[in-house]
Amino acid sequence: MLIRKARPEDASTIAGFQLAMALETEDLQLDKKTVNKGVDAVFEDPSKGNYYIAEIEGHVVASLLTTFEWSDWRNGTVLWIQSVYVLPDFRKIGIYTSMYQHIQQLVMDNDDLKGIRLYAEKTNDTAHLVYEKSGMSAEHYQLYEWLK
Repeated sequence: MLIRKARPEDASTIAGFQLAMALETEDLQLDKKTVNKGVDAVFEDPSKGNYYIAEIEGHVVASLLTTFEWSDWRNGTVLWIQSVYVLPDFRKIGIYTSMYQHIQQLVMDNDDLKGIRLYAEKTNDTAHLVYEKSGMSAEHYQLYEWLK
């Protein structure tokens, strides 16, 4: 398995993953055109974030997005992991764990990066277990949001 930073030519695969994830986890049918534009925007403007993918035998089987949160408490950036998707046939074989470890190593190797955060749908118990197994905890904060 190869974990690498995604390239613009991976955009359509990543967008497809996002459409599938929204349907699977939240029963949401997202607008394909909007998602395509949203994924493309990350490649056009790296200040929005970075996609990472997992490849097995040259096939993209998973992706995630990291975005940035400035922490004045830490005088550095916390990476947020978002938009995690692993193809169903490739789940439970450690792909997310490998991707998380890759991101964790990026944080360890860069003094300006201070940590990793993510959020998961409250009812996605499978994701909660995976994240906890990776060493993350949900004990410090509860996420609140307002979305238009």
